Amino acid sequence: MGIFSRMTDIINSNLNALLDQAEDPQKMIRLIIQEMEDTLVEVRSSSARVLADRKTAVRKLERVKADAASWEDKAKLAISKGREDLARAALQEKHAIEEEVAAIEVELKAADDHIGQLNDEVAQLQQKLNDARAKQKALALRSRTVESRIKVKRQIQREALDDAFARFEHYERRMDNMESQLESMDLGRDVPGDLASEIEALAEDERISDEIERLKAEMNKRSDG
Repeated sequence: MGIFSRMTDIINSNLNALLDQAEDPQKMIRLIIQEMEDTLVEVRSSSARVLADRKTAVRKLERVKADAASWEDKAKLAISKGREDLARAALQEKHAIEEEVAAIEVELKAADDHIGQLNDEVAQLQQKLNDARAKQKALALRSRTVESRIKVKRQIQREALDDAFARFEHYERRMDNMESQLESMDLGRDVPGDLASEIEALAEDERISDEIERLKAEMNKRSDG
């Protein structure tokens, strides 16, 4: 089922209200434009048929009027020949044709009124279609603007995140440098602590042994004296 039930619905429609109620305004405006274009084609097709019928009626009117004039000429000829009876019959034919002329003229008047109405409706429908297309362009532009703003905002957020990571990496590098400096101070001191203690203990033991030997020597000297 279409959005509009008849052409007057289109002409009297409020595009803004329809779009405000739509879940997807861009899809809705596409449907509206499609229905308007289809309706416009139908109305123009109807107008073409009415215009064709009018042209046929005009040609018929011209032919019938010519017939009426012809019968009047025949009536004049009959009168000039003293044949009033024939003139009377000719005028009766003329009057019958004139009734047909009147009927055709009424038909033409109705066709002209119909064409005028169709012309107004086509003009209003075309204006509505132009408005809808303009609204579609505005929606498309608005959509592109929003998408662009979202893209920019995401880019800004990504750059901020990248900057945060960069600062964190910079901090890590500083910490690495500081730790490296600290480690460099201990270069050459990488002998295990227990081994150094043992070696130092050996040296101390050797000093004590030397001291004992010295005392023994002194004591021996005293006992010999």
